[in-house]
Amino acid sequence: MILILVTFLISALLTLYFSRPNSVLQILAHPNERSLHSQPTPSTGGVAIVIALSPWHITMPEIFYLCLLLIFIISFIDDCRHVSILYRLMVHFIATCLLLWQGEFWLTDIILPGLSWTLPPFLQISLSCLFVIWMINLYNFMDGMDGFAAGMGIFGFGTLAILGAEHQLFMTLNLIIASAVAGFLVFNFPPARIFMGDTGASSLGFLAAALSLWGNREGIFPLWIALLIFSPFIVDATVTLLRRLLRGEKFWLAHKSHYYQRLVQIGWGHKRTVLWEYVLMAACSISALIAPSLSIEAQWTLLVGWCLSYIILIYLVNKL
Repeated sequence: MILILVTFLISALLTLYFSRPNSVLQILAHPNERSLHSQPTPSTGGVAIVIALSPWHITMPEIFYLCLLLIFIISFIDDCRHVSILYRLMVHFIATCLLLWQGEFWLTDIILPGLSWTLPPFLQISLSCLFVIWMINLYNFMDGMDGFAAGMGIFGFGTLAILGAEHQLFMTLNLIIASAVAGFLVFNFPPARIFMGDTGASSLGFLAAALSLWGNREGIFPLWIALLIFSPFIVDATVTLLRRLLRGEKFWLAHKSHYYQRLVQIGWGHKRTVLWEYVLMAACSISALIAPSLSIEAQWTLLVGWCLSYIILIYLVNKL
C-alpha cells in the first residue's frame, strides 16, 4: 500500500511541476486543425508517469523495462520534434521483438469460452507482434481528449490487478502503473493543465499489451478478457482506422474523426464526453471481472452482448 501511495505522490508532484511555465522540461502541444484544445499545453505528463514507475522497475520482468525504455526514448524525441512514422514503427518493432524473443509472452493459443485453438508457430509470433504494435499506436491515437487516456489506464490496469490478485508480482505491477496514471490524472482531468504526450500514451499502450499477453500466458485470464477491458480504445481506434482505409485516406496522419473526438466536436465537450466514456470503461471492467465466474453460455452471451452494444453505440454517434 505504501509503494502505491509513493508512486501516486511522485507522479502527481512531477506532473504539477511539469505543468508550470517555469519547468525545466517545457514541451508544448500547440493547437492545430487536428487537435481539440485551444491553448498551448505542456505535454510532458508521460515523463512524470514513467519516472514514477522507474524506482519500482524490479517489480516488472527485466525485458519489460528495456522495451519500455526504447519506446520512451523514441516517443520523447517525437514529442520534442516530429519523428517520421517509419522510424517510430521501426523502434516499436524492435521493442516488440525483444519482448517476444524468448517466447515467454507469445500468444500460443486462441482461447474463447469453451474453445481453444493452438496456433501454428508463424501465427503465434506474427499475431503477438501485431497485437503489441497496434496497442502501442492505438493508445497514442486515443490520447486526444482531457482525462481520456489516463482514465483508461486506471480502469484498465486496475482491473488487471484485481484479476491477478493471486499473482503477487502481476498484481503489484498493475497497481503501480494505475497509481502513476492516477497521479497524472489529477492535473489532466478536464480542463487539463497538462497532457501525457506520445511518451505517456505509447508507454501505456506497450504496457497494456505486454501485461495482457503475460496474464494470458500465466493462465490468469484468457486474452479476450483483456481485450474486453481495453475495448473502449480498441473498438474506437480499429473501426476508425478501417473506416479511413476504406475512404482511401492517409491513415497514419493525425485527424479528428475518432468517435470520442466527434462527440466533443458536436458540443458535448471534454468533461461530458470523458465522463460517459468512464461509464463505458467501468461497464467493461465489471463485465471482465464477473466473466470468469460465468458459465460458458453466459460468457458467450456477454461477448455477443458487447459486440451488439458497440454496434449500437457506433450507430448512435453517427446519428448524432
